[in-house]
Formats: sequence, structure tokens, C-alpha cells
Amino acid sequence: MPNEDPTDEEWEDFLNKPEEALLKCFPSQLQATKVIAVLDVLSNHSPDEEYVGTNIEPFWKDEPVINVAFEVFSGKLKELEGIIDARNADCNLKNRSGAGVMPYELLKPFSEPGITGKGVPYSISI
Repeated sequence: MPNEDPTDEEWEDFLNKPEEALLKCFPSQLQATKVIAVLDVLSNHSPDEEYVGTNIEPFWKDEPVINVAFEVFSGKLKELEGIIDARNADCNLKNRSGAGVMPYELLKPFSEPGITGKGVPYSISI
């Protein structure tokens, strides 16, 4: 789109052909392909991804207080998963009916490898 201080010629071109001004704002096909490739690599869950609340650290298993706290936390995550599944199945909730509706899966404890919206991994991905 025109910058904050366009020249008279740029402003006239914008007024006459706004579609061309918009098309000039888009990245080239090569730039868009590079961005998509980078985002795909950074967003993938690896096959050996570890998720919060699934496995307790081995050296913590011997501590009963930590073990109980982990079990409570893991149980709450499973409870959240049940609530998420129930809400996804409820057609009376907003945005849960119609074509192309994606289920909300962000806090589900497990995820398959690849790009999914599931799980809370220990490491970060964008």
C-alpha cells in the first residue's frame, strides 16, 4: 500500500489501479516458498517429541511427594482433554458447526509426529 508520504505519481497510480498497488505488496513466489519451508520445518513435531505431563523424569520417580504431584498434574491434563473433546463434539457452541471446522486440540497431552495442534511439548516450536 502507499507509504505515509507518497509522491503524486505513486498516489495517482494507487487511485487508478489499487489492485496493482496491492499486488506489489506481496512477496515473490520464491520468498513465499522459502518462508513456508522454514515455517514447516520449525513447526513440525519430531517423532521422539516429549510432552508435558506424559512421562515423569526418571530421577524424580523415587521421590513420593514429586511422584504424587506429577500424577495429580497428569490427571488434570487428562481431565482437560476430556473437556476439550466434549466441547469439540458440542454443536451448540459457537464456531463448532459447519464446513471446515477444525477441532481445538492445543492442550491434548499426546501428538502424532508432524504438524498438529496437539500436545504441550517440553521444547518450543512456532
